[in-house]
Amino acid sequence: MAIASVSTITSASTESWQHAAELGFERARQTLRGITGLKVIEEKAKVEEGRITEFLVTLQVIFLLEEESG
Repeated sequence: MAIASVSTITSASTESWQHAAELGFERARQTLRGITGLKVIEEKAKVEEGRITEFLVTLQVIFLLEEESG
């Protein structure tokens, strides 16, 4: 039986929301095994002097929990 978990993370980029999502996913891959999907749940932007200076995304990363041995 497979059991999944969800981890919520926020990532930022000065380029785009897609780039922010890719950076967040790459970082999640470094610590989470068994990632099966992700969902962008929020997109925000930081604005300074009338210009977007930073794109932020909040992601839900879905991954399978490892079975207990023993």
